[in-house]
Amino acid sequence: MTVRLPLTRIATVSYPDHSTTTTVTHGPSSIASRIEHVFETAVFASRWIQAPLYGGLIVAELLYAYKFIVELWEMVRHINQQEETIFMLGILGLIDVTMVANLLTMVIIGGYATFVSKLDLEGHPDRPDWLTHIDPGTIKIKLAASLIGISSIHLLKSFVNIANEDHEQIKWKIFIHLTFIGSAILLAWTDKIMQKDRKH
Repeated sequence: MTVRLPLTRIATVSYPDHSTTTTVTHGPSSIASRIEHVFETAVFASRWIQAPLYGGLIVAELLYAYKFIVELWEMVRHINQQEETIFMLGILGLIDVTMVANLLTMVIIGGYATFVSKLDLEGHPDRPDWLTHIDPGTIKIKLAASLIGISSIHLLKSFVNIANEDHEQIKWKIFIHLTFIGSAILLAWTDKIMQKDRKH
C-alpha cells in the first residue's frame, strides 16, 4: 500500500511473516537539497579563484628580487665614484625593495593560508612563528606595520636628500606616514576589541 502526501512519498511493503517496511522518500525537497549542496560546494570551491592571484604575486616578488640584484650591482660598479649621500640613498633603496618583498611574502603566505587552503607545514623547521596565529585581523595589522616601515624608508630618503626635495612633497609624505600610523593603531585597537568579544 502506498500513501502519497504533498512533497512526500511513503511506501509500505508487507512480507509473508506479517512484518512491514516503510520507506519515506522526499521528492522535490530532495532535489532542492541536492541543488543546494552543489551550489554550496561551488561557492566553497570558488576560493581557488584566488590561487592564480597569489601566483602572480610570486612572480612580482621574483621581479623585485631581480630589481634588488640590478641595483646592488650598480652600487658595486660605482662604489668608488659615489658620494656618501648617494651611497646611503642606494642602501635605503635596497632596504625599501627588501621590505616590499617582505610585504609580498606576508600577503602570499598569510592570504593563501587564510582564504584558500591550509598549508601542510606541521613539523617544518622553517615554518614562520606568526603563521600559527594568523587570521584576517592579524594580516591587516602586519600589513599596516609593513606599510609604516616602507613609508619610513621613503621619508628617510627624503631627509637624506633634503637639498633636492620639494618641501611641499615632504609635508605630504609626513602626512601620509602619520596616516599609516593612525590606521595601524586603529586596526590594532579594533582587533583587540573583537578578541575580547570572542572570549566573552
